[in-house]
Amino acid sequence: MHSFANPRRFLSLARWITPLALTLGMLLTGAALFWGVTQVPPDRLMGETVRILFIHVPAAWLGMGGWAAIAAASLAFLVWRHPLAALAARAAALPGAVFTAICLVTGSIWGRPTWGTWWVWDGRLTSMLILLFLYLAYIALSDASAREGISPRIPAIFGLLGAVNIPIINRSVVWWNSLHQPPSITVGKSAIDAAYLTPLLAAVAGFSLIFSGVVLARMRALLAEAQAEARLRRMAGEVV
Repeated sequence: MHSFANPRRFLSLARWITPLALTLGMLLTGAALFWGVTQVPPDRLMGETVRILFIHVPAAWLGMGGWAAIAAASLAFLVWRHPLAALAARAAALPGAVFTAICLVTGSIWGRPTWGTWWVWDGRLTSMLILLFLYLAYIALSDASAREGISPRIPAIFGLLGAVNIPIINRSVVWWNSLHQPPSITVGKSAIDAAYLTPLLAAVAGFSLIFSGVVLARMRALLAEAQAEARLRRMAGEVV
């Protein structure tokens, strides 16, 4: 892990991985969405509205996956003092928040014809909304840490504490009775027909590659910003 702690080594890898991940992600996502929208038959119960599945599920997956990345990076920063870990957590926060918001919006659009309402305060929806608020709080906290010189340990600890919400989101439909359907994909089996499952997995893979490319691009931008600020401070010290 520490072999990639050197910013120069990280940048040399990220420089070619970033466009590769974004390009492959957009191609795979575009193909999966085209397949899901034009080739998949309407669902017996949900009809044409089932097609939102190919955006809603990847967005939910990456909303939770983004915070898992924040928690893992925060742990690496707190335990091993990995120099790029705090940067990785900051980079994952914004795309994670965006995908969480997409999940909530598409879920509401899907819920209106399916449940007859835009929103219900059940365990899954409420815990997902809390995740969005956690993202916004983390972004504000990490930006304040970078701008005001607050200890980076504070957002890292917050990133770890916020991870408690991830298993709550995952198990909410099992723990509490709600309108939301139970898990459709579990270890070793799936309740989703192959006609939907194949393009869905392709969409998840495509969106995940896009997420990874965006995180790497943001890490490169944040690292360049930090290096520029360090150079300005050195120049200011030399002038004084």
